[in-house]
Amino acid sequence: METRMIIGLGNPGRKYEKTRHNAGFLAMDRLANKLGITMDLKKFKAEYQTTIHAGVKVFLVKPQTYMNNSGEAVVALMRYFQIEPQDILVISDDVDLPVGKIRIRSKGSDGGQKGIGSIIQYIKTREFARLRIGIGSDPQIPMADYVLGKVPKHERNDFEEALNAATLAAYDFITKDIEQVMNEHNPVRNRVMVIPEKE
Repeated sequence: METRMIIGLGNPGRKYEKTRHNAGFLAMDRLANKLGITMDLKKFKAEYQTTIHAGVKVFLVKPQTYMNNSGEAVVALMRYFQIEPQDILVISDDVDLPVGKIRIRSKGSDGGQKGIGSIIQYIKTREFARLRIGIGSDPQIPMADYVLGKVPKHERNDFEEALNAATLAAYDFITKDIEQVMNEHNPVRNRVMVIPEKE
């Protein structure tokens, strides 16, 4: 049976619940709801749940180690359930993307995201898919304060749209390969306008 592990990154605890940095947790909650499951199992410093969807065994994971040590929980679960890096998708926030945008990659660097960096360090490869949810940035606010702040009212609609888009993309990852998910859910950067020739 095919297997997929989808990991949402964030910080545990009520004080972090609706902060920008917890975008991965928020998307994971929506995905769990879409699949009709509750993430109430605990193992290896993570909350998780499993289900079968369209013939695929799915693991949904929320590390409870705090963002910067996410890899500790992820590598333990991957080893225990024998999950390969090519079968995981990691959902995180991204300050380099505008609020409301998402971006999916099949592999790459951590892009400065500490949770992604921790996973790379622990599983010793960059060859895993990641889905980034844009939270933007503000040069007037120190970065740590910004990411741990709550989404302001004027950004909430865009943020909600990004969470919905991320949930749909993660849902598709269960049954589609990452290239197809990227093609269907990444924004088109350069649209070519075809001008018909004059008769």
